[in-house]
Order: sequence, then C-alpha cells, then structure tokens
Amino acid sequence: MNTSTSGAGAEAGAIAADAVGRLADVRLDWRHKAVPATANGTSHREFLSTTPKLKDLQTPLLTLDAGAMRGNADRLASWCAEHGVLLAPHGKTTMAPQLWAEQLSRGAWGITVANFAQLRVARAFGVRRLQLANSLSDPHAIEWVAKTASPDQPILSWVDSTVTVQVIGRTLEAVGSNAVLDVLVELGGIGGRTGARGVEAALDVARAVSASPHLRLVGVSGYEGSLAHTADAGSLAAVRGYLGQMGELHQRLLVEGLYGSDAVILTAGGSAYFDDVVDVLSPYATAGSEASPRVELMIRSGAYIIHDDGFYRGISPFSRDGGQPFMAAMHGWARVVSQPEPGLAILDAGKRDLPIDEGLPRPQLIGPALGGPMLPLGGAEITAVNDQHCFMTFDAGTTTVRPGDVVRLGLSHPCTAFDKWTLIPVLADTNGDQTVVDLIHTFF
Repeated sequence: MNTSTSGAGAEAGAIAADAVGRLADVRLDWRHKAVPATANGTSHREFLSTTPKLKDLQTPLLTLDAGAMRGNADRLASWCAEHGVLLAPHGKTTMAPQLWAEQLSRGAWGITVANFAQLRVARAFGVRRLQLANSLSDPHAIEWVAKTASPDQPILSWVDSTVTVQVIGRTLEAVGSNAVLDVLVELGGIGGRTGARGVEAALDVARAVSASPHLRLVGVSGYEGSLAHTADAGSLAAVRGYLGQMGELHQRLLVEGLYGSDAVILTAGGSAYFDDVVDVLSPYATAGSEASPRVELMIRSGAYIIHDDGFYRGISPFSRDGGQPFMAAMHGWARVVSQPEPGLAILDAGKRDLPIDEGLPRPQLIGPALGGPMLPLGGAEITAVNDQHCFMTFDAGTTTVRPGDVVRLGLSHPCTAFDKWTLIPVLADTNGDQTVVDLIHTFF
C-alpha cells in the first residue's frame, strides 16, 4: 500500500487529494525519530527515491506492512458491501490522512473522529463527510461546526442529555447563529461510557432535539465496546442486548415522528463486535417510503486496517469466525542495550515508543542487525516496560542474546501505537521485501 497517491475516493472529493499529496513535500528532520539522521533536510519524496530499506533505519522503531494494510482495508470494504453497511472508520486510531484516503477510496462514507481537534485535522485535509462520535459541549467547537458544516460537507455529532441540547442552543443563540446542526441521540449502557442511560432517557433527549430550532435528529448512535472486553458468551450477550435496545429506541423514535430527516443512520460497531452490530441492527435498515425515512446502518471500525498481534487478534470477528482473519500490519523493533544478568536483556524501546495498555509487546524474532536475518525467539517475554526501556526475559540455557542484537516485537492496540510517532515507515513486506515504500504522517 503506497499511500503517496490518493485513490478513487479522494478523486471523487471524499478527501482533498492535493492536501494529502503535499505530505510528500514535508522535510525530514529531528522531529521524525523514525528516520535516520542522514536523511535530515531531505523531503519525504526524496527520501523514498533512494529506495531505503529497513536496515537503513534505526531503533527504536515502529513499522507498518503495506500488504497487510491493503489486505485488511480490502477485506472490510468487501464485507461491508456484501452486507449493505456503511463504514465511517474511526480516524482517531491512526490520525493519518494518507490512510483515511485509502479507506475512503474503498467506499467509506466518511471519517469518524473523537474530538474537536481531530475534526479540525480532518477538515484541513478536506474530508467531506465527518462524524463526531461525541457530544458538542465546548462553545468554540459548537460555533466552528455551525460555521463549517453544510449539506455538501456534513458534520454529524451526538447528544446524550437534554442539558447538552440546551448548551448547543444557548451557544448558537448567543452568537446570533441560525444554524441547524445534525445530531444523533446516543444510547449508553450501565457501566458504559457516554450515552443516555436507557431507552426512556434517550427518548427525552430526542424530544428535546425535536423541539430545538438549532438541532435536527438524524439517527441513533452508540458504542457497544465499552460494555464488554472479551468474546465469551456473557460479553456477547451483553453486547447484543444493548444493540437490541438501540433498535427499540429507533422504533420508538419512528412512532413518535421525532426524526427530522428522510435519511436516518443507525451507527455502532468498533473493530471487536461489528458482526454482532450488523446481525442485530440490519433488520432495521429500510429503503424508506413516503411515510417513513430511509434507514442505513453504519459501523465505525478503525483499528481493523492495522490490526495487531494482541487484543484485536483475539477478539476480531474474523478471528472468531474461523475464516480469513485480518493481518497484523504493525511491528516494533528494539535493540538490546544491556544484558546485565543471565536471562535478562534490556531493550531500547519503552512506553514512549510502543503500546502497552492492551498487553505488553511480544518478542517474535531476534537477529544481529536491523533488516538482517532473524530467528524465532521462543520462550522470551517482555515482563516490564519503562519510559524508554523494555525488560525481556529469556532462557539463557537455550538462547543467546547480546548487546546490539535487534528484537522484532508483536504489538497490541494500534490506537495507542500511532500517537507515539509523527512519522511511520511502511515496508513493502515485513517478512520479505523490506523496502520502505512510504512514510505515514500522523497528526495527534
């Protein structure tokens, strides 16, 4: 996946191809810890023209795999098309417009973001359709959305309380705005994150939206991932029960005539339970008629394009269904800087470089040089991580580890991997042709 040139989605106006393309003109320097000092002053484009290899980089390092990303992006796009489901990938996973362009080129409806800062990044790169999976409560954000959103460049946001409805209304009235913002009422669950607690509470919010001159109700939203963290029977039952409540809320909104649009969206679904979302909610999707709105189902999976060797590998629907799983498209590379005791090695990557919130890195391979031959590192384990170091234990009786050796690490949770890097090299094939074919810029 060479992301330097945007795909069909960008050409169709889903994202500004010229803005994404200009990233290739960025000059590389000390801000980009992934590239060597010898590249200082060269542009992204000039650096790639030298056909750099993994061996030309340095540790600590995070890399992406072009083939794995391409396969993952194609797989979910095909699945969504097959099931008649919209995809609005959660952009906060990568905050990488180059990857957003790849997702949009495969037919994604738009990009989902989590906060005002991310909205601004996405609109700066010309993302045409945006969804804020959160409530607008900051006056600056409310005013910005009111001035920026339009029928051709919509920004959907969520509301989960009557107080939020009042805050938006007061803010717009104070600045003399006549804007009408499109919102979805968010249903939550006990012990979950945001969202009105229960169908009746969500109905009260929807009624407040319907009565507001500044808001228009265009759907129902929710996030099932905050209610479960495994794929056992109990977790799946909790997820499906919650999704059933979303469907009930939608039906009640139809009966009361609270929707303000002839096109309605039902949206849930991260990268862990999107199959359950479609299974439970797809019966509510309809073509619409003179008497009822068109209803479309939208999932918001974001981590799928990167996937991992940890949390998502275990919980992804495509891992659970026995079919073709997503592929891990990110790896960490760390060098042994000390081997102070038998069976203990200290690596030069830590919390500032690698994700640890959904599991510690997993040693996979070891070799004497970055980009050189490597052997499986069986029995080794990362037992602790400091800011800049990993503690790796290994069997000193069967494995030799020396300072200067390089360890390839499997990682868990792309959402907390990308934010540690302003620039991430993309390899043609992590296990084969390790040519650097692109550089991914992030904007956290």
